[in-house]
Amino acid sequence: MSIDETRVLFQSTIPFNADRIRAAAVYCSDGRFGDQCDELMHVALGLPRYDRLAVPGGAACLAGHFATYREEEGVAEQLRFLVRVHELERVVLIAHEHCGFYAERLNVSPLQLESQQREDIRKAVWKVRTISRNIEIDAFLARKRWDGSIQFETVEV
Repeated sequence: MSIDETRVLFQSTIPFNADRIRAAAVYCSDGRFGDQCDELMHVALGLPRYDRLAVPGGAACLAGHFATYREEEGVAEQLRFLVRVHELERVVLIAHEHCGFYAERLNVSPLQLESQQREDIRKAVWKVRTISRNIEIDAFLARKRWDGSIQFETVEV
């Protein structure tokens, strides 16, 4: 056995596909919603591969909050890079209910959370449009149902 073989921890069974889908998703880094966001992108939107910008609060960091100025600049720059280098044609913005980023970082009360998230998504759409006027944008709010599943509601942009 060679030295390189002893360093291998895991080898994926999924082959690499170099074809770009030209889509990205901006969503909260809360791992409890990651698989469901993948399913939304893959199944509902027909995007088998996509670029991911998973950051605390998701689209909130593109909404012009003073408290997240640094995050906004960083995520906007990453999005500019992806638009230019990966030739993005579509961006999907996803927020989720009970987001801790809103409670802890933005001090939004639970009673105002959903309306703030919807407003932030609209502002994030404007920010994405400043990066690329021709990009298609979809937006969703993820909500936990009584049976433990996650449903995605369209947010009008």
